[in-house]
Amino acid sequence: MMPVRFKRFYRELRDKSFCLLDVGCGNSSATQTVKWFPLCRYFGVDCVSPDARELAAMEQFNLIDLSREGLGGIPGRKFDVILFSHCIEHLHNGLDVLGELCAKLAPGGKIYVEFPSERSLRLPHMKGTLNFHDDPTHVRLYTLPEVTQTLLSHGLRIIQAGRRRDMATILLSPMHQLHHLLKYRRLSAAAFWDLLGFADYVYAVLPT
Repeated sequence: MMPVRFKRFYRELRDKSFCLLDVGCGNSSATQTVKWFPLCRYFGVDCVSPDARELAAMEQFNLIDLSREGLGGIPGRKFDVILFSHCIEHLHNGLDVLGELCAKLAPGGKIYVEFPSERSLRLPHMKGTLNFHDDPTHVRLYTLPEVTQTLLSHGLRIIQAGRRRDMATILLSPMHQLHHLLKYRRLSAAAFWDLLGFADYVYAVLPT
């Protein structure tokens, strides 16, 4: 199933060559991206080096600890798409990093930001992260108004924003849970995200 973060721009870019910057590019993100966007030029940023298979899917990897280093080595006004999905909550300086990322967008470029919602503070605890505090590397909860206002203050226009509720993911959740039970002998926390409202998102564009 297509990752939710791709759905905002899949129809527009699936058959086109474009530059994508993925900030926090762990969890096989590079190979997933080039599977759905075979003409994509993939640039990754993370604080841990990926394995050889992931590196082979990238045009460039940048080893950066965003809590201590800026994005000065990343070219400005280059990227048609920037993904900043479930990374900001791991940073105390997440809004500053988000502001830097705005300067990396090409005119007409789009950014997708996803992060735990305020509701995640009240969800049940579960292995695999259903409550914000289930992940000990989460250092700050950001709100939808904070993220939206940061993007607006850097000249972006908001296309969509709100609670992530992907209907396809919700409808397929029983099958996902059955597969997870058979393979891991436990339920999947991520399969509850859309149903219970774990995450918020903002999708914005830099006007030409």
